Amino acid sequence: MPADTTATTATKPPMIWDPLVRVFHWTLLLCVAGAFVLGHFGPLEMTLHFYLGYAVLALLAIRLIWGFVGTKNARFGNFVRGPISVVRYLLTLPSRKPSHAEGHNPLGGWSVVAMMVVLFLQVLTGLCTDPDDYLNIGPLAPYLPDGWPRMALGWHHKLGWVLLALIALHVGAIYFYKVWKREDLVTPMITGRRRG
Repeated sequence: MPADTTATTATKPPMIWDPLVRVFHWTLLLCVAGAFVLGHFGPLEMTLHFYLGYAVLALLAIRLIWGFVGTKNARFGNFVRGPISVVRYLLTLPSRKPSHAEGHNPLGGWSVVAMMVVLFLQVLTGLCTDPDDYLNIGPLAPYLPDGWPRMALGWHHKLGWVLLALIALHVGAIYFYKVWKREDLVTPMITGRRRG
């Protein structure tokens, strides 16, 4: 006679984030952090910085596809909401009650979109840069009109700081939810499941 597994199944928290989303998230973190550090403090030759940029582009492409064909909480249609939903959600922020959102809440959904757009623009401008050092020319720079690669370099630097601000907001939001809402957002991004 098989053992009764009903009790253990019923107490197991539901899966929020699938393995692909979790691996994407932490790999993206490592690639972006590495590219940022190398871009500001690395050697003059930026080969590894470029490779990390290519990795970010590949990760974004995978996540974009997964956003349409992936699991329920990974799909953009499940977490990108209209402005009314975002405003309604914003009105609940002062409450100390956890949001109980399965996956991203309406505001978090738009932060994902913002992060992905800025990351894509960051990679695109990196591919187009020519800093006049004859070492770190982006592969698309030779095909652009005069002046554009230099302009792309300026935007690449500015977008790096925009990205850093978005990351700071992301970390701040995680801290806010942990302290104010008593909601752990980190554990599900590691284990895939919400605690208890």
